[in-house]
Amino acid sequence: MNRLRALWQNVNASLWFVPTLMVAGAILLAFGLVLAEPLLNHERLQDFPLLFGAGADGARGMLTAIAGSMITVAGLIFSLTLSTLAQVSSQYTSRVLRNFMRDRANQVVLGFFVSIFAYCLIVLRTIRGGDEGRFIPSLAVGMGLVLALLSIGVLIFFIHHMASAIQAATIVRNATEETEAAIARLFPDELGEEASVVEAEEWLRQAGQLTWQPVFSTATGYVQNIDEDGLLAVARGLQGVVRLEHGIGGFVARRALLLSVAGYAGNPPALPADLTDQMNALFSLGSQRTIEQDAGFGLRQIVDIALKALSPGINDTTTAIICIDHLGALLAQLADRRLAGPLRTDEDRVRVVAVRPSFGQLVASAFDQVRSSADGNVGVYLRLLTALATVAQHAQAPARRQALWQQAELVEEAAQRTLSTPYEREQVRERLAQLLPRLA
Repeated sequence: MNRLRALWQNVNASLWFVPTLMVAGAILLAFGLVLAEPLLNHERLQDFPLLFGAGADGARGMLTAIAGSMITVAGLIFSLTLSTLAQVSSQYTSRVLRNFMRDRANQVVLGFFVSIFAYCLIVLRTIRGGDEGRFIPSLAVGMGLVLALLSIGVLIFFIHHMASAIQAATIVRNATEETEAAIARLFPDELGEEASVVEAEEWLRQAGQLTWQPVFSTATGYVQNIDEDGLLAVARGLQGVVRLEHGIGGFVARRALLLSVAGYAGNPPALPADLTDQMNALFSLGSQRTIEQDAGFGLRQIVDIALKALSPGINDTTTAIICIDHLGALLAQLADRRLAGPLRTDEDRVRVVAVRPSFGQLVASAFDQVRSSADGNVGVYLRLLTALATVAQHAQAPARRQALWQQAELVEEAAQRTLSTPYEREQVRERLAQLLPRLA
């Protein structure tokens, strides 16, 4: 089931899946309209000669022109898409290319023009005239004309959509919206029931007495999905505990340690012969991280855009500030959510030790590299403190406020070290003073 879910995610993010469905639908539509031709009242159609008055040669000529123009436009759209992907990859980051490929508008537009081409080919094959016996599917030919007229609007929409999609603000906003959806779906994310503080302390005491048996990976890649119910079922069946060595988004090499299994009271569980294959089947590894179970990857995308904007070759402070604003909004959404801890219980016993990012780690991954790449940029330092203030409005737990305060101190230290004028350093100190009451 886990592999099927991963396969569906990859197929859904491809450029070919939706166009293929649309081509199949266009072929069915063509056959349906041609087969429905004998059921029409042709005397009524004669009242509309401009729409249904073409002969066999005229119908062939029109459909041939439509088919030729549609495949030409489809090639143009494909070229524009590749050009846009190359520009986005070089100017922002290659990690947002998946978002462009998943863009339903791009998939539908490409499929629309290819579908009209396939539709015209099917209808052309059925037109007969002269000695062959006259047959002109008037309704199908008329539908081809309607689709051709609609394609003009679709082409204009596509040009407008691509012009908007390559703007930095749009790219960051789309990545943010996708990450917000992942946060809402994943947090809290539990394996069984979350262990209490007492259970966690007891588990830490027992951990040194357990005998761990390693299970190695049979593939190489990034962890994209984990079958959580399957892990619980295996741990329950072994009457032991499973400890993950890699979390979502982690990289696993072939024959590297994937997880460890132990039995309680120091008794090694009886491991089945196919345990390695059984465990590996619960993990979905791919060539890149995905956002379906990895909200941190959404933060990573926005951070990469900010780093590219702050690079000496681009030096686009405005784009970096846009990224910081959205990173602050995402962390504010996380600040008041309960993040699942690593220990999960079932039947009053710890069954799974997962690898989970803490709030402090997420804050660090969002701001550390941006701060390090912003040497001497007072605008970025000020906006980092503003973003921390936004997150602080939602953070109530002392540990989370401490993580925000640590980031604020790092920003202040970097500003005092790299800013060249007392005026700029004073701006940072004033902004930090405004943040202090919110972190008290």
